[in-house]
Order: sequence, then structure tokens, then C-alpha cells
Amino acid sequence: MKIIICSVSLLMGSLVFGQAKNDTIKQKENQIEGVTLTARKPTVESKADRTVFNVSNSSILAGNTTWDVLRMTPLVSIDNNDAVKAEGESVTVYINDRKSVFTGKELKEYLKTIPADNLMKIEVITSPSSRYETAGSVINIVLKKRDDEGMKGSVTFNNRQNTKNSQYTNLNLNYHKKNFTQTLIGSYSDNTYFQKNTSVNSLYKDNDVTYINNETLGRGKSPSLSSTSEYELNDKNNIGFILEYYQSKNTSTSNADLSRTKNDALFESYHQDQDMTGLNRTLGTNVFYKYYDKEKNRILDVNLGTNYNSQDNTNEFLKTYDTKPGADNLNINSHEQTRNYYIKVDYTQSLGKGGSFEVGGKMDFNNNIIPNNLSGKNADGLRPSDVFRYEDNINSLYVNYSKTFFEKLETRIGVRYEHIDYKMRQDVAGTGRKDSYGSILPNLLLKYSFSDKYDLSLTYNRNLWRPWYSEFNPFLVPTNDGTFSRGNMDLEPNPSHRLYMKLGILKKYFLSARYMYTDQDYWTTFTEEEGRTVTLPANFKGKVEKYYLFANTNQNFLKNKLNVNVGIGWYYIDNHDFNRVNDLDGKNYISYMGASANLSYTNLFNKNINLSAWVELSNQNNGNSYANKTNVFHNISATKIFPKTQMEVSLQLMNIFSRPNFDATTYSQYGTFRSALKSDWYGFSLSFVKRFGNQKVKGNTKTDVEKNSGGK
Repeated sequence: MKIIICSVSLLMGSLVFGQAKNDTIKQKENQIEGVTLTARKPTVESKADRTVFNVSNSSILAGNTTWDVLRMTPLVSIDNNDAVKAEGESVTVYINDRKSVFTGKELKEYLKTIPADNLMKIEVITSPSSRYETAGSVINIVLKKRDDEGMKGSVTFNNRQNTKNSQYTNLNLNYHKKNFTQTLIGSYSDNTYFQKNTSVNSLYKDNDVTYINNETLGRGKSPSLSSTSEYELNDKNNIGFILEYYQSKNTSTSNADLSRTKNDALFESYHQDQDMTGLNRTLGTNVFYKYYDKEKNRILDVNLGTNYNSQDNTNEFLKTYDTKPGADNLNINSHEQTRNYYIKVDYTQSLGKGGSFEVGGKMDFNNNIIPNNLSGKNADGLRPSDVFRYEDNINSLYVNYSKTFFEKLETRIGVRYEHIDYKMRQDVAGTGRKDSYGSILPNLLLKYSFSDKYDLSLTYNRNLWRPWYSEFNPFLVPTNDGTFSRGNMDLEPNPSHRLYMKLGILKKYFLSARYMYTDQDYWTTFTEEEGRTVTLPANFKGKVEKYYLFANTNQNFLKNKLNVNVGIGWYYIDNHDFNRVNDLDGKNYISYMGASANLSYTNLFNKNINLSAWVELSNQNNGNSYANKTNVFHNISATKIFPKTQMEVSLQLMNIFSRPNFDATTYSQYGTFRSALKSDWYGFSLSFVKRFGNQKVKGNTKTDVEKNSGGK
């Protein structure tokens, strides 16, 4: 395997060197059908409030899913819990300006059903306007819009070899006739994964230390279907309907060896096996109406939708003790269901040259239920069953005003008001909570262009991060590493303030600085309850200040064939007040580096061969959890295009020189908890893509109203 890897790497290096020399000697270019060599949009664009990753013509799309490309997007990182972050902070994900109802692992599984071939661009909006429902930054995933006549599409077959083998296939169809457009996407994946985790849980009381070695092998079979129908009533009015269905049947086996000592004396040791089966189903619908008057630059968007998600899981635990005979078994059944209904209205109006006004609102209704049932020989004194119910109503209104002065100063001022009523309860335990609160979230953007080559922008945002509904559920359940987990009904929202400055030089070099602070945060913590080690989310008072410096450049070389985007950042976190207030023996000051690079080469040797590479330097520092190891993620791919047959073949190598190891220590008032997770984010994949029909794509250009909205 090492010989193959080294040979491929040497070959790719030789090809790039040879192509550079070939371009110097050649005086005349051969134009090949279907390949654009000049005047293409930069791969990465840096704007006042966002960084745009233009991937529609990139070779990294071949054989990948949207989740794969998201991992390679500048400023974006994904941790070992599959939480998506931008510049180290949590984000809200939108798809075509529609907020996704998924987070964490659910979001990952959903984005893995969307083929990357359907991507236009990914916008990392670090300073979102009041239009967005967000607790921080926004990631907006923009899909292609094909409106040329007739039937067109693509078929993708992918085989990926990590620790185990996985397969993925996709069918993407688009039909356009006069005023009607129909898009249909179907996919199926058979994914097998493996991970190994080593943990040391050290409680201060009695010098209680638990050593855990855990291995998990899982498999998921996931079909999905997405349909979008759109009809143009006339040149100003459009209506449409979106239907999305996703299903995943999961199985996993896990085994763990645990050894626990107190005051250096063996207290207990046992082996634990876990078998899990689950069936997840998601159904989403959206009916939309759009009015667009091009002459007066007026836009009205109305969206009415529903989202339903069902997760039916069964866990079986079997413990075999070294210190006592026999074995204990425990079964857990849970059928979680979420229901979301919403109506959203947005209106944008031009106010003459350089000005625009935007107003809108949304009503959200959520009704969620999580029943849990425990059975078996030994339930560890746990409550055998309960049903957790959660309901909320979130109403929001926003307004944005944008204006350009002296043709040099762009301004945007906005405010968003959100009000939430929520209630929760446990049917058996009888505990419950009912509450409501309102929040005013202002934002400001200023951008001054000194000339065509230099500009400076400044933004301010107040954000509010709300707990996820399942984080409230206090029902106690065991985990596969010997600990227990539950939610926390007492969780409160977390407000924060962000100040962001960006300097643009020659439209190629960008320097940015960010300051963020909060007086309250909530993270995962550990506690001891009736002799059990329990992990749960909890509020932490105390001030946290974060400082961030970032430098980025995007360059084209060799007649626009080679595109290079490089960014490097320095992070500094002041946790001293946070640690003092919460009595945490953690790091008071954290300083670390982060960096990423994207390289792509188009039409190597004029043979329709595209090369791409991505590398990221990443640390996992979250609240009271600190990284012990810096990870280096990387991806190398080569794609061969056959224009006459409209076929593509792509080979991708993932983390072949350094395997990710998520090693971090979490601090709590009760002790420290170190976990080193090795996941199989490495290997290689081979993809075949067959296209048919006219593949031209509508540009999805912004209207004048949207262009003048303060940096959009």
C-alpha cells in the first residue's frame, strides 16, 4: 500500500512540474470542448461579510457528497462529534437559504445524501444580516439551478476503502420545458465505519480513575429522495414545491474493557458489549411563492413547510465482570419523533441608487417526543421508562437597511427580534418546565473602499445560542464507554457578542481580526451521581474572551489553470474568569494556530485531467475541553474527464500520511476526562460519473437589491 501511495504522489508531482514546463514552451493553446481555461470565477472569494467557495467547476466534486466538500471548505472545520464550525465557532447551516432542521450527526447523514455534483458554491457568512436565524456564523449551501431545455442529469458510482469498504450511488435528473422545471435526486449508500477510543476518567474524590478501551464497528444503509418542482406563472411570479425523504437503517457493535481503581486499589473491572440497531426517517416539505419585479427591484418570498423526523433505536448492553461471576444485560428502546411547522415571509425593496430595505418574519412550531424504556437482568437502579415531551413556538421579526454613500462607504444596519414560548415535561417522573423570553439581536456592517485595490470592513453582531431540545431530556441512560448520560432541564440560552474587521488588499490578500466575548456558556460536563459517572450539558457562568487573527490569499497561476487558496489563523482564548467562577482546573489561556490550503489544477497537459489537494491544520478546543493534539487533515484527488462520452473517473486519497486522532481533555468540578478517538477518516475512493444532456448551469446571480445589501 505504501508503494502505491508513494508512486501516486510522485506521479502527481511529476505531472504538475511537467505541465508547468509544457505551458512555458507552448505558444498556442488547444481548446478542448467542455473545459473552461480562462475568465472563470475565483475558487475562493472574500467579501465583507462572507467567504464564498465556488466549487461548481472544481474537480473535488467528482464522486464526493456535499458533506465531503463541506469539510474542505475554507474557514470550516468538523470535530469528532460531527459538529460543523466556522473559525472555531458553532454555525447554523442553510441550504439554498432555507435553514436546515438538522444538527450534528443528523446533519452529517443528511448532507451525505446530496451529491457534490449538484453544488454551485458554499458561503461561509461570518457576519450574517438580521435575515438569518443564527447563533453565530452561517453556512449557506447553494445548489445548481439548471434551466436549459430538455432532460439532463448524471449517475455516480463511488467505492470507498477505509478500515472497511463502503459504496455510494446517485442519480440526478433535471427536466426543463418552457415555464416548468423538475429536479429529482435519488441516492443510496452502504457505509461501514470503524473507530477506536481510549479514555481515562479521573475523579478527584477517592482518587477514582477509570481506564477504558473501546472499539466500535457500524454500518448504515441509507436511501434518499429529493424532488423540486417549480413553475413560472409569468415573468414576475414563481411557485414551487420541495419534497425531501431520507432513511437510514443502522447497526453497530461495540466492545469495551474497563478497569476502575480507587486510591490506587482495584475497585472493579469488566468487559462490556453493546449491539445497536436503529431506523431513522426524515420527511420534509416546502411550498414556496416568489414575486420578483426586475424593473422596480422588488422581491417577495413566501415559504410554508413541515419537517418530520423519526429515530427508532434499540441498544443491548452485556457486562461480564472479572470480580464477580455471571453477566448483566440491559436493553434500551427509544423512539424519538420531531415535528416542525413553519411559515416564513421575506420582502426586499430597492431604495434608489445604492440603497435597499429588507423586512420579514417567521413563525415556527415544534412538537417533539422522546420515549425511553429500559429492561433486562440488571438496570443499575435506573428508572425503567419515561416519556419526555417538548413543545415550543418561536416568532421572529427582522429589518435590514443598506445604503452606499459617496460610492465608497457601504453600510448595513439591522435588528432581529425573537420570542420563544416553550414547555417540557416527563410523564412518569412528573418533572417539567415552562418558560418564555424575548431577545433583541442587532447587527452592523461598514465597508469603506479606499480604491479598487484596498478596502476595510467592520461588522458587529449580537448572537443567541439556544440548547437543542434533546439536551433538556433528563432521562439517564448508559453509554458504550462505561459512563452514563442525560440532559438537563435547567439549561439557559447563551448570548455572545462579536466584533469583526477585515482588510482587503489588491483583491487577493485579506487580513482579518475578530473579538468575541460571552458572560455565560454551556458545554458538556461530567458529574458523579449515586456512584455513577454522568456526562451532561450544563450552564457555566463566567466571562470568556476570544481573539482571532487570520490571513488569506487566493491566487491563479499558469494562465488560470492553477488556483491556490491559503489561509492561516492565530487563536487566543482567555478562560481565566470562566475557570475561576466554575472552579475548573483548566487552562486559563490558550494559544494555537489553524491553517488550511486548497489547490486545484485544471486540464493537465491539455488532456482533461484535473488535480486538487486540500490540507487543514486543526485543533479541537471547545469551552472546558482542550485539545492535546493538533490534527492534520488532507485530501488529494485526480479526475479524468472524457468530453465526448460525458464521463468522469476520479481517484481520491484521504489522510494517507497522517491519520486523525481526536485527543482532548475535559475539565469539570469533579475531575478530568481525557478521550483519544481514532476514526477511520483515511483511505481512498474511486468514482465514476456519467453525465447526459446539456450540462450548462444558470448562474444564480444576485439581483441588484441583493447585491447592494452590505457586502452580499
